[in-house]
Amino acid sequence: MEKDNRPWYWIPILNFASGLPYAIIISVSVIMYKNLGISNEDIGIYTSFLYLPWVIKPLWSPIIDLYSTKRKWFLSMQLIISIAFLVVGLTIPMNHFFIISLAVFWVAAFASASNDIASDGFYMLALEKEQQSFFLGIRSTFYRLSMLTGNGLIVIIGGYLEQLYGDKQKAWSYTMIIVGLIMIVMTLYNYFSTPKTEIAKTNEMIASDTKQSFGAVFASFFQKKQIGLILSFILLFRLGESQLLKMLTPFLIDEKAIGGMGITTQDIGIIYGTFGVLALTIGGIIGGIVISKDGLGKWMLPMILAMHLPIIGFVLLSHFQPEQIYYVYATVIAEQFGYGFGFAAFMMYLIYVADGESKTSHYAIATGFMALGMMLPGMASGFIQEYLGYGNFFIWVLLATIPGLILSRYLIFPYDYGKKSDEVKV
Repeated sequence: MEKDNRPWYWIPILNFASGLPYAIIISVSVIMYKNLGISNEDIGIYTSFLYLPWVIKPLWSPIIDLYSTKRKWFLSMQLIISIAFLVVGLTIPMNHFFIISLAVFWVAAFASASNDIASDGFYMLALEKEQQSFFLGIRSTFYRLSMLTGNGLIVIIGGYLEQLYGDKQKAWSYTMIIVGLIMIVMTLYNYFSTPKTEIAKTNEMIASDTKQSFGAVFASFFQKKQIGLILSFILLFRLGESQLLKMLTPFLIDEKAIGGMGITTQDIGIIYGTFGVLALTIGGIIGGIVISKDGLGKWMLPMILAMHLPIIGFVLLSHFQPEQIYYVYATVIAEQFGYGFGFAAFMMYLIYVADGESKTSHYAIATGFMALGMMLPGMASGFIQEYLGYGNFFIWVLLATIPGLILSRYLIFPYDYGKKSDEVKV
């Protein structure tokens, strides 16, 4: 296929459209259910269970590799996601809204996981390797920006509508409908902006590939060198973050009498949607640039530390509970910058793991294990937080980052992997 030479036109919005559904399903649903009176335990276990489609997406990733084009796949999935969010908005005022909305979120989650597979494959197929490393920071930044749009702008909208109507169900119903409309607009943009660089496979090509792919794709992934260490690292790298993300919003919303910060929904949206966005953008762009300049080997450890050390800020917030909100701003800025900067290294390593003939499916398998490493600890996070209290919970989250850090020191990969050079030293 012909490589694309205008990636700036489509990479930002394509990855934004990949990240926003994930943000709404996994993160914003936590805020919504918290405001609608669902307990921390139920929030932790049921919203974490929504990770499952991302965990098992390798099971159907060969189908996306084999049938039609990646472009047709992600456009179709984005349309399904748009409709699903509209339906969620309509179900919130109903009786048993929790069960019904979770079921619709499940549909959206499967479509979103499929959208991720197709978008990731399209990225790796449409760009040269040097472009992949350079745009990695841009890609991960816009993916993360979409999550901050969910936790920022969408939450601000939800909080504003809560105050406007004095009815949380109506407010979040309208908010989800707005999200659905935003997804429709992005789907249309991606339809016109993404290049038609792939060639659809004929029936004969599909039949030939099917014999090789469905069994061989999975087998070849598990035959990679250091596969046991690789899988352990992928599963444990986000052990702390997976729990932090689930309980951070409840911590900020809960009253100080029970260990929280007592911040309003709108304040959370403003914190993440302004300074958080700026910090994440700068961190993500710098992360991609330094990897493309020096290679992954030089920056792996500093970037991992930059991603995890800001958790100390939440430990301090939970113990001292300062009255001044600018301490929360400072902590969020540090956490978002560190995440944007550090997560680029993890994603670059997953691209290295997936590299090869079946890169789309292998990348899906790798990110599936990453999702499993998010889902299982997240399911337990509500129970752990209730048992430990917020102060000790954040200490536990910080300690949970240590296994992934240790394992990273034993990974073997080209020192200059991702560097803008054809000469790679091992």
